[in-house]
Amino acid sequence: MENNWVIVGAGISGLVLAERLADVAKERVLVLEKRNHIGGNCYDFVNKKGVLVSKYGPHVFHTNDEKVWTYVKKFAKWDKYEHRVLSKVREKLVPVPVNIKTINLLFGTDLKNGKEMEEWLEKKREKKIKIPANSQEVVTAKLGDEIYRLMFRGYTKKQWDMWPEELAAEVLARIPVRFSFDDRYNTDEYQTRPTGGFTKMFEKMMTNSRIEVRYKTDYFDVCKSFSKDTKIIFTGPIDDYVSYRTGDEYKLSYRSVKIEWENHPKEYHQPIGVINFRL
Repeated sequence: MENNWVIVGAGISGLVLAERLADVAKERVLVLEKRNHIGGNCYDFVNKKGVLVSKYGPHVFHTNDEKVWTYVKKFAKWDKYEHRVLSKVREKLVPVPVNIKTINLLFGTDLKNGKEMEEWLEKKREKKIKIPANSQEVVTAKLGDEIYRLMFRGYTKKQWDMWPEELAAEVLARIPVRFSFDDRYNTDEYQTRPTGGFTKMFEKMMTNSRIEVRYKTDYFDVCKSFSKDTKIIFTGPIDDYVSYRTGDEYKLSYRSVKIEWENHPKEYHQPIGVINFRL
């Protein structure tokens, strides 16, 4: 029987669309995935030692949208998890985003509330910057040059392979500043992780018999086999799609991560899930 829909990509977007089309609209859906697994970059698995491994780096779930939370709860049990990040600066581990505790640890101050933090930063900010032209100016306008050099300049180069002055303003503009002692990376009402990992949750989303997932399949290799009436949703790299449709070569810049695995001969625990180390 022919599928009503073809969805390109078995990441979060593709899987949610497939589940909704199959369960709600009662449509037949074919999901095409270039990799050999579902879940996109959220894919995780249990290794031979029984450790849950996030193959492409860790992911957490957070939202303020109660409808979204109600939806995902159907597919997994959930463990409460509030994501926190530390940055190693001057041999100290300080919280990110910058908050009262960050400043007190770095500069030996004794700020007690948001008003005192605001007054302290007011003396440090680059006040001449009204509209930041790049990510460096975003940070120095908010936090001043010293915090920028201690916490943002080297780490941004390491993460993006570009200096902050080479990056558009919106890249670092998304990083908040907290005028409190709240050291959580996100402040959304619902912060959690699916028990047993994301892949288990995705597998449960794909149990409807109207859904077929075809692995190791490149859409561009098979797209001409679909009829003109087939409805197609493309969730892959948009520059690949535009290049195919126009015949011209388009290539967007993508941030990539080099992941190195280490096995420790004895039990080892970081004090927190994520620690940033600058160049």
